[in-house]
Amino acid sequence: MGNSLFSKSSPENKALESTLRGTWKIAVVDDDPDVVAVTELVLRGLQVDNRGVAFLTASSAEQAKQLFNEHDDIAIAFIDVVMERENAGLELIRWIREECENQSTRLILRTGQPGQAPEESVIRDYDINDYKNKTELTSTRLKTAAYAAIRSYRDIKTLEYSRLGLEKVVKSTCEVLKSKTLNRFGSAVLEEITALLQLNSSAIYVAFSSENILHDTELSILAATGDFVGMATQLDSDLVPEPIRHQLQSVLMSKKSVHTDETYISYVPTSSQTANVLYVSFDEPLSQYKKNLLDIFSTNVALTFENLAVKEDIEATQKELMYVLGDAIEQRSKETGSHVRRVALICELLARALNLEEPFVQAIKHAAPLHDIGKIGIPEHILHKPGSLDSQEWEIMKTHARLGYDLLHSSKRVLARVGANIALYHHEKWDGSGYPNGLVGAAIPIEGRIMAVADVLDALGSKRSYKTPWSADEIKSFLEAQKGQHFDPEICDLALENFEEIMALRAQYPDSLS
Repeated sequence: MGNSLFSKSSPENKALESTLRGTWKIAVVDDDPDVVAVTELVLRGLQVDNRGVAFLTASSAEQAKQLFNEHDDIAIAFIDVVMERENAGLELIRWIREECENQSTRLILRTGQPGQAPEESVIRDYDINDYKNKTELTSTRLKTAAYAAIRSYRDIKTLEYSRLGLEKVVKSTCEVLKSKTLNRFGSAVLEEITALLQLNSSAIYVAFSSENILHDTELSILAATGDFVGMATQLDSDLVPEPIRHQLQSVLMSKKSVHTDETYISYVPTSSQTANVLYVSFDEPLSQYKKNLLDIFSTNVALTFENLAVKEDIEATQKELMYVLGDAIEQRSKETGSHVRRVALICELLARALNLEEPFVQAIKHAAPLHDIGKIGIPEHILHKPGSLDSQEWEIMKTHARLGYDLLHSSKRVLARVGANIALYHHEKWDGSGYPNGLVGAAIPIEGRIMAVADVLDALGSKRSYKTPWSADEIKSFLEAQKGQHFDPEICDLALENFEEIMALRAQYPDSLS
């Protein structure tokens, strides 16, 4: 048997695969050895679609059942009516159709005793495809019957193959649609194509080309497998073989798909500026049917890719704008903008150490730059005061927490809502001495407690208008002293356990003013 299309162990799929390659199997079920010999002699040279025939023989219904259990790709079965029992052939037909649920094999009933099984009643009561009297079955009529039956079987299996293939494409597309990011999307595409075609030694990758309104052309590899699994993400990387790079660029320029015996390259435009390219290489030529499946699948996932790319670009823009806004607030305070990037990374580390769900971890990370957005409403003479604030100035400064919350909380976007909570609660203290609400312990939302540690830890290690940077030992001592007072004890312990890693994160974005 050849490789199945969908499952190597599925009998149904082995039969489907056999339909498209190899020989046509003909079962001759008859207890007369001369009839079996003559049938084989007459049909031995039969050719349908440039494929010959192979014979399976049985002298009883019981032997025939064993044949059908062992071979699920029998195209024709010539079945004698009378064998070990008077109606053995009829019983076998009913078993094939009903118990085996085999509706594909063409069943031709043959009898030397027409009166034993009247033609009209047999055709009416049994699901057969032809009824022949052995005395009337000449060489020409036998060949005619065989040609017609094989072609009928071929067409039935092709339709069945198409149905199962399209079902697989739909299922594969659904699996791909579960992807949340472009990288995961690309990997899912490759996984599903591999499953779809059972490509064991192939190399596949997805390339995406776009030209935005600024006329910037991008061409990158989204995912790779097989021989290309270690390939870099940019198409102009030295790791990409020149012949393949040339092929992809040629397809993108011509805007036409290219299929050869060794490769399949599909070009699917998704808009006037964007296109998807799927490159597949394989060890043996793909059948036209598999190429058709790839065409359908490529078109489906390309449109999804475009929508996901737009969505991801919008999300990336939103996140970048949060950093820009956070930087702007810090600069208005005459502080370095690196603070917002550092606290974002520290918050991510602490949130993950707390085993929070990954979507929430990412939300805290990307909302963290908004923690001091309320300072936009604080007068500059207070923000820029080099010394300590008096009591009145301090009361005004404390309002930035509520101002930040008021700016963000009405949004329906998750990042903005998380940002609103961070802005409002990051100055609350575990012992209830913080502001603006004096919340105690776990009553403070977790994002506020995380930001409280990240914000103070980073601020202590940074230069400010009113202080010099603290040393690592001084910061660690402060965390120890404030555990259970200013800070959530668990989060404080995690910060101390991961202190070296936090310092390494801070080093990625050093203060330009320190």
